[in-house]
Amino acid sequence: MINLNTENIILEQYEKSRYARHLCLPEVGVEGQKRLKAASVLCVGTGGLGSPILLYLAAAGIGKIGIVDFDVVDESNLQRQIIHGTSKVGLPKTNSAKNSILEINPYCDLQIHNSALTSDNALDIIKDYDIICDGTDNFPARYLINDACVILGKPNVYGSIIRFEGHATVFNLDERSPNYRDLFPSPLPPEMTPSCAEDGVIGVLPGIIGVIQATEVIKIITGIGRPLSGRLLLFDALEMKFNEIQLKADPNTPKITELIDYNKFCGHDHACSSGDENMVESISYHQLQSMLNSNQEQILLVDVRGAEEAKIDQIPGSILIPLKDLTAENHLRELRDAQKDKMIVVYCKTGVRSLKAINALSKKDIHAKQLEGGINAWNVASISNEN
Repeated sequence: MINLNTENIILEQYEKSRYARHLCLPEVGVEGQKRLKAASVLCVGTGGLGSPILLYLAAAGIGKIGIVDFDVVDESNLQRQIIHGTSKVGLPKTNSAKNSILEINPYCDLQIHNSALTSDNALDIIKDYDIICDGTDNFPARYLINDACVILGKPNVYGSIIRFEGHATVFNLDERSPNYRDLFPSPLPPEMTPSCAEDGVIGVLPGIIGVIQATEVIKIITGIGRPLSGRLLLFDALEMKFNEIQLKADPNTPKITELIDYNKFCGHDHACSSGDENMVESISYHQLQSMLNSNQEQILLVDVRGAEEAKIDQIPGSILIPLKDLTAENHLRELRDAQKDKMIVVYCKTGVRSLKAINALSKKDIHAKQLEGGINAWNVASISNEN
């Protein structure tokens, strides 16, 4: 249980009615509901995990909720990010989430941080909250949240999802608790890092894991039950099966005393840094369309997305070589032969994987250009031209 001052917290009549099902639980009761009202929780990310976390914490009566996100709502989010709706496409996710939360609980004090969490602002943002929920989807952000929570002594309620599998735990609950670095002492190389954009995720999965995270927050605040501290809960949606593994703090882990450059630490500055982007040659939709119209035989379009993504849509005339297979010798041989008389243009969904692909090919002395904005930009431009 975390330290909370409920001495001056009063439940109004409307709150007694709203939270009646909590109040009749002996484990929660009036005192537990006061603790929920006195508590503050920060959720980093308003995506698949952040959606159920925020909705259920607001409904539970958390007094102050902070939201950190810098992204906008995209149509592809709506399959799993249930805090957003069709009418919110194109809006900042923080604004969309705020509207949904206030519809559920207009009495919640919402603090909006419409920016990325960085090493420069993380400590200032996180220090004002009792508990932090990690709803992010990348290694740099997870290490950043973890280290800031360790420095500030904040519990970190963690979740992660990919395809049909998810896991959740509570890091840094007390001085004996493990933290994220006890689970992942060092980050995976960027090329081995799974991504929902590449590998997919079943829409209900973040709901399950996010609700588990919200449950842990409520347990920690009210001091009931047994938190997931020291236990990593694993969920397999295909088998509908939960497993659990024990986590222990490593006494030999170096003490975390400051925040660092987490993109560099995770190797992302090499794979996807702005410097690399500046060195990569790119080609716009209009340039590519013009070249295809004049002489398609001079262009080799390479789609580096997954096979299932390519079934949804593909630029006509493309060949499919998924990023994970790109450096196989048969594909390298094909591309080396092609570059003798063709321009190789690589694309993915938005440009992240194509950048990785070009960096990988350059190490094999194969020159390629990147389609700006990927197939998303191609589709948008194509629709605009049709209209």
